[in-house]
Amino acid sequence: MKINRNLLLIIGMMLPLLAVAKVASPNGLLTAVTNGTTLTVSYKKKQVIQVADMLTQGASLTFVRKVKDDYQMVAGKRLHCTNEANEYRCGHLLLRMYNDGIAFRYEYTGLQNQKHPEEQEAYIIPEGTRRWMMQWSDGAEGFFPMTTTAEVKTLGGFGGAMEQQTINTHWGYPLLLEVSGERSEVRDDAVYALITEANIERQQSASSLFNKGEAFRVVQDQNDLLLSGDWHTPWRVVIIGRLADIVESTLVTDVSEPTRYEDTSWIKPGVVSWIYWAYNHGSNDFNIIKKYVDMAQTLKLPYVLIDAEWDEMDKVASNEGKTIEDAVRYANSKGVKPLIWYNSSVGWVNGAPGPKFRLNKPEDREKEFAWCKQIGVAGVKIDFFSGDNQMNMDYCQDLLESAARHHLLVNFHGAPIPRGWQRTYPNLLSTEGVYGAEWYNNVPHFTKRAASHNATLPYTRNVVGPMDYTPCAFSDSQHPHITSHGHELALTVLYESALQHLADRPESFLAQPQEVQDFLGQLPTVWDETRFVSGYPGESCVLARRSGKTWYVAGINGTDDERTLAVPLGFVKGKRITLFADGEPWAISQPRKLPKQITCKPRGGFVMVIENLRK
Repeated sequence: MKINRNLLLIIGMMLPLLAVAKVASPNGLLTAVTNGTTLTVSYKKKQVIQVADMLTQGASLTFVRKVKDDYQMVAGKRLHCTNEANEYRCGHLLLRMYNDGIAFRYEYTGLQNQKHPEEQEAYIIPEGTRRWMMQWSDGAEGFFPMTTTAEVKTLGGFGGAMEQQTINTHWGYPLLLEVSGERSEVRDDAVYALITEANIERQQSASSLFNKGEAFRVVQDQNDLLLSGDWHTPWRVVIIGRLADIVESTLVTDVSEPTRYEDTSWIKPGVVSWIYWAYNHGSNDFNIIKKYVDMAQTLKLPYVLIDAEWDEMDKVASNEGKTIEDAVRYANSKGVKPLIWYNSSVGWVNGAPGPKFRLNKPEDREKEFAWCKQIGVAGVKIDFFSGDNQMNMDYCQDLLESAARHHLLVNFHGAPIPRGWQRTYPNLLSTEGVYGAEWYNNVPHFTKRAASHNATLPYTRNVVGPMDYTPCAFSDSQHPHITSHGHELALTVLYESALQHLADRPESFLAQPQEVQDFLGQLPTVWDETRFVSGYPGESCVLARRSGKTWYVAGINGTDDERTLAVPLGFVKGKRITLFADGEPWAISQPRKLPKQITCKPRGGFVMVIENLRK
């Protein structure tokens, strides 16, 4: 029989487009099957999550291609990132099966002056499933309390933790699920899923989740643009696996656009001294600014943040006519780089602090950022955005691109959570989007809930990107904290943020033992590697982060009882160990061997610095 070579070639070209009933990740551990319009995803043959109304009725998934990526980050939990995925298509749906989760989006062509297509997909979260969810707010500031039901009334968030009169149905990202059905921090077969999104581009809004019973539907925020030509949604992302897989994942940046910046050498992460926590109005006082600059110089911190109201400095009599330019000049004379604050003027405007309306128009923005660069400002903190709508998303990207033209670092506050911009726009070094230490200023209930909340954030909010929690306060703000010194110090390592703002007042930091001061002056804010060590959301967390050949291991106890934390560090070989543990208030030592467990006080914590390692 004679074989037609042309026919074989045609068949070979068609094979990638053949419909498949079952799809899988490259390592085969993650699989998904279709049933009508529903996709059911499993990990190691255990069902993880169903996404209803995701597929076109009667259509099938077809294999498109293998995806591989290898890229370098300027900052983050891991600087060198790699990934691979199998990509499939079903009508408008594009689905990727990664080894640590799934990502999907909807792609459209030939739109003609029309509104964006509405999505219909919904994550099915059965009642009884343990989950950590945050009530949506435009600044993404809320608790993630553990619950087994969607019928939650008391969540906290912007404005406090007061009980709501109706059951909440609007949820922000990320949302963490324990789908194994029982609590476990050590069982290898415990499976988790974290729902979020990534890669917000021009002409797109972000989304959030609205639930009706067990169905949590993805709903795009306001987008009034009329679209023509090709358009797609952001990536909908579900990170899947063990707790370690969740915490260590870089899937949010994996699916985000690479940076277009040709030069990133000017982007320098670092630790920042921060005025606002102790002095809410201190940034209009030249003498208070000097105290924080001097502290930064003493501790060898590279940055100081001059917060809101600096535009009123010349109105304060004690400043004797000093202005922000004098403050910036003083900081630079001490070898400390100043960052300054702006009101975005799209969210809270009336009654809010200034400076206002300096960044909204392109020509004003360029003029302001050029002035910042000229007088010696290294970066800007921009505050008070108004949620996830398309206007905010485009405005944020305008700000990032304009700031980059003037080599300015950016920190967004009162803003949506990171969705991958830290890869696309690497001058975005931090984002608030978290219920952080600032709330000791605002509400009394944060005191009692902080420890458990702190032990939840490494598994939820901080998974998806840098988090400006503003950690580490040994003294008190308007409302006291009841976490230990060890707990507070641990947060500087436990929380990833390329600009790590230290919250406490100068006299408190400078009263600490010299070893603590040296630790803060040498603290990295970007990491070559991050590893989950032990813990469970809301109860405890131990992470190990590597910078060069030095490991930093941090752990916190989120409970009101003394607790012994497991510290299995078989991957670390240390020559010099410094342990900062709970004491009265400190127990600082240099153990000869790595401990396998460490006992923490109620709401306590520890940090170990392990130097000169063999990788």
